[in-house]
This record gives sequence, C-alpha cells and structure tokens, in this order.
Amino acid sequence: MTERAAAARQLERVAHSIHRRGLTHGRTGNVAVRVGGQILVTPTGVSLDAVSADALSVIGLAGDHLAGPRPTKEAPLHAAMLRARPGDQAVVHTHSLHSAAVSCLADLDDEEPLPPLTAYYAMRVGRMRALPYVAPGDPAGAATVEEAAHATHALLLRNHGPIVSGRDVDAALDALEEIEHTAQVFLSLRGLPMRPLTPSESAALSAPTPSTPRKAS
Repeated sequence: MTERAAAARQLERVAHSIHRRGLTHGRTGNVAVRVGGQILVTPTGVSLDAVSADALSVIGLAGDHLAGPRPTKEAPLHAAMLRARPGDQAVVHTHSLHSAAVSCLADLDDEEPLPPLTAYYAMRVGRMRALPYVAPGDPAGAATVEEAAHATHALLLRNHGPIVSGRDVDAALDALEEIEHTAQVFLSLRGLPMRPLTPSESAALSAPTPSTPRKAS
C-alpha cells in the first residue's frame, strides 16, 4: 500500500470513529492528513460516517483545490494549521457539544479557555488558545489560525469548536477528545471551586507520548 493510500485509509477510519463517538453531528466536522506537499481532506457536505478513502478532496498547502470532490469550506483552516506546524501531519476539527459550549461563554479567557484540570489534558493538549469569531469559510479565519498555530497545536474557534493538529491523525484525535472531556468537566464545575494542575505539575506531564492506532469502536 502506498503512503497516500495508507493515509487515506487512516483518515477514513478516524472520520468514522469521530461520528460513532458522537464528537460531531449532522454533516459537521472535518479531518485532514498531509501527504508530501499535498493534503487529503474530507469533502464538503459529507457526513463523517460516510467518508470514503476513495473519494477524498486533495488540496495544496496554500489551500487550493487540486483534485477530487469539492473540499470542506474549512479546508483553508486545515492548510493554515499544517503550514504553521511543519512537524504535524494531521488536523481534526469538530463542533463537539461541550467544546462548542465553552467557545460561546462570554467570560472566556482567550489565553487559557480551559484550565489544565486533568493530567491527560496537560499531556495531550498542553496549551490551547481561543480565537475571535469568524464566519465558517471566511478567508480571514485561515490567517488568524496560521498565526496562532505557531504557538500551539490546539485552538478553540469562538462560537464554533476546536481545531487540533497532531503528528498523526490519531494524536490529533486524542488531543481533541481530551479537549471535549475537559470542557465537559469544566462546565460541570462552573460555580464551584476548581483546582487545576499547577504549572510545575503540567510541565512534568508535557512530554509527548507515542500514538498507537485506535481499535474500531
């Protein structure tokens, strides 16, 4: 199997897993994987449970459509993340319920929209930033994402949802799931005293951990 075919199969597997896990709804959410100087990305208007490795969109690192069906309108955000983070090979974006809810809070701290409440958040996410609201598909969103992604692989789009890059598609999804879980914990504790990890506790957990292929679920 070629590198491109293997990447397409991994993208399909993760897209289906995201849908099964309820991390997105309807025809929202998208996944991208870098292969050489091109990016495989989910097409527009396709539910993640229907994504096929044989029918993916192909875009360039500039976000231009090169081949396959028309890409998701969020494709420029994926390209922007991968331009800013040359060591990362994949991007996952969803409208996950609890993460989206946090993105709508009026008193959100843009520099730390979620505190490091759990060890796995510190390990798999580390630092996350919230970005100003931009309408889906607005070209201004890509420039904002690219600038912010130089500092962190995890971003929370205001009134929208998380977008996360990783060294591979499994690592990106691991981080996205930790964001969603921590968002759920955070909302459950609203109004109660919280005890986030201290900076030293977080720093001790920040080393990347190996990614392992996910079993079907």
